[in-house]
Amino acid sequence: MKVVICGAGQVGWQIARHLSGERNDVTVVDSNEALVRRATDTLDVNGVSGFASYPNVLERAGTSDADMIIAATHSDEVNMVVCQVAHSIFGVPRKIARLRSQSYLDAIYSDLYRRDHLPIDVVISPELEVAEAALKRLSTPTSFDTESFLDGQAQLLGFRLDENCPVINTPLRQLTDLFSTLRTIVVGVRRQGVLFAPEAGDQLFSGDECYVMCHHQDRLRTTEIFGKPTAKQERIVIVGGGNVGQRVAQALEQDDRRMRIKVIERNRSVAEEAADALERTIVLNGDGLDSTLLIEAGIGRADAVLAITDDDKTNMLAAVRAKSMGCKMAIALINDPTMVPMMGTLGIDAHINPRATTVSSILRHIRHGRVRDVYSIGDAEAEVIEAQVLNTSPIAGQRIRDINFPEGVLIGGVLKNGEMVKPTGGLRIEDGDILAIFALAKDVPELERLLQVSIDFF
Repeated sequence: MKVVICGAGQVGWQIARHLSGERNDVTVVDSNEALVRRATDTLDVNGVSGFASYPNVLERAGTSDADMIIAATHSDEVNMVVCQVAHSIFGVPRKIARLRSQSYLDAIYSDLYRRDHLPIDVVISPELEVAEAALKRLSTPTSFDTESFLDGQAQLLGFRLDENCPVINTPLRQLTDLFSTLRTIVVGVRRQGVLFAPEAGDQLFSGDECYVMCHHQDRLRTTEIFGKPTAKQERIVIVGGGNVGQRVAQALEQDDRRMRIKVIERNRSVAEEAADALERTIVLNGDGLDSTLLIEAGIGRADAVLAITDDDKTNMLAAVRAKSMGCKMAIALINDPTMVPMMGTLGIDAHINPRATTVSSILRHIRHGRVRDVYSIGDAEAEVIEAQVLNTSPIAGQRIRDINFPEGVLIGGVLKNGEMVKPTGGLRIEDGDILAIFALAKDVPELERLLQVSIDFF
């Protein structure tokens, strides 16, 4: 497949890395020569320096015979023009655009993206993705990461283990014996900053960050076994009342639990807009780092604080201050992946990475073949790939214990005939089964080969 990616920032670079690793013909376009050079130096891609909306630049990038164009520059308008030029001049079959502005995303204007108007096949909104990620974090308050797979029957949960965790210092194979009816698999462990796929004889230690895949019906039991009893979410404080904060607050207002929500927004006009848009939420105008304002918001009694301003440092400091004042849980929006290792030291419980959520969303829409879903973990350290097994796949008809997976690959769940089952060594993988697989980044190409999906996108 030939793909042109416009925008060589973090999102564009990650998409290029994924697609080029699967032996696709990828060309990256950006007006910043340094970003183009970084992509061509580190990835097996072609690079073109120039404005992505210019027809002659797109022609140099080989758009005339491209199968897909992904417009992920920093400008909504450039991304829209890229798709229009790709359609009108080059006839590109599939066009994906990242759009940030709420005005472009309003449902009443959805006709704008029809083929006879502005031909964009898929619109990706980072703000919508971040709001959804924030709600998922709040729904699983004891985990720092979460995502659903296998038609909602499987849940990926990330736990930071402490000394009170009942299962530390216990080999993983013994956990299987102790909790034989628990449909849960430990698929990844990050220890001292290094992520790996554990083996049956490995133990979990205090300080580890552990990724587990469990059946959704076993989620509460799993959190208790890993020393993370579920806490009530009744009082929520949101720092940042922009589009993301408003979306999260609106979703929480519709929750059956009748939560008490307060929003703190520094910009007065934005705060007034949020107050008009929200019905049961109290909006406070002021600095989210102001301890007096936090006391007024009842931070000491809050079950969670969600710091989602457009500044990483503000989010981290607001989360730290909220925890120091008695808030039970702190979630921070962090764009810079180099700041993530500081979270544990600062006492921040979970974070949201907008780039990772956007990358996962774009990959989800790209892969229309046997790969049904992709979730990026950490700073692109690993992926959870959901894929359907083909009858031509080398793993079809084999028992799991007989499959020669790379060391960094583990099956977290199997969907057979619409029902999720726990993967065991004796389980036979059959044509039509859907797998949720954890894979370290270096092992993804080999996993793709075993699944035989790298050329089965459409």
